[in-house]
Amino acid sequence: MRKHLAGLTSEEDSMNQLITAGNTQQLTMSSREIAELTGKRHPDVKRDIEVMLKALERDVSSFAHTYFDSMNRKQAEYRLDRELTETLVTGYSIPLRHRVIKRLHELEQRKAAPGWLENLSPQAKVVIEDLNSQVNHYRQETDRLNAVCNDLAENLKAGLTPVEFCRMLNGVNLNRVQAVLVERKRLLKTQHGYRSAAAYRDKLFTERRYLNKEDRPCEKVILTQKGAKWLYSQYEQGQLEMRKDWDGNYTHMLFDNEEKAA
Repeated sequence: MRKHLAGLTSEEDSMNQLITAGNTQQLTMSSREIAELTGKRHPDVKRDIEVMLKALERDVSSFAHTYFDSMNRKQAEYRLDRELTETLVTGYSIPLRHRVIKRLHELEQRKAAPGWLENLSPQAKVVIEDLNSQVNHYRQETDRLNAVCNDLAENLKAGLTPVEFCRMLNGVNLNRVQAVLVERKRLLKTQHGYRSAAAYRDKLFTERRYLNKEDRPCEKVILTQKGAKWLYSQYEQGQLEMRKDWDGNYTHMLFDNEEKAA
């Protein structure tokens, strides 16, 4: 499921919207997609758009749309047509500008394709509408999962172990986190703790050396951001062992230090 969701990019979402509306819908690009393409923070891109629209004496509110983040909170984004999108990125660096304009060209090519829809039978149109509905569902789920993963990855600045990371996930049996990773051959159990399996070192995990109570050098396994996203996907897919008192909800939160696993 997760693998399928990951393949539904915002570009495919745009294509879906264009196919649904045919050639009559104006090509637009969202502020979130611009942020993704340029590597900028979404709030910064929104601010750039607001400054641009005010300078052009355009009504900012007429470009506003809403979406729901990982906590099911309503958030704002903007959707710009091609002209305004190109105006916005004029002030960006050449590589960033190139990414956005290249995406616009790709979407335009996709938009020109669905003229044959008018000649389809009613049954075929029903099938396409059903597929579009499924794509919309998966797109929304992808956005939610990506937002959750990004929120959780932000907490890796200090360097979290798998167990510390799982403290933020509702219901995980913390006593079994490392054991499960060993069983899946992601970690190796050593005499003095755990180490990353070679195939996943510097990909899902990094290692930090420290001295234990006996002043013996040991390695601590730390999650990378990619590793955090992978571990969260395992959680969402029900691949981690849960506490006996788990309420059945897959949510993330910060736990008190005193909380203990069942």
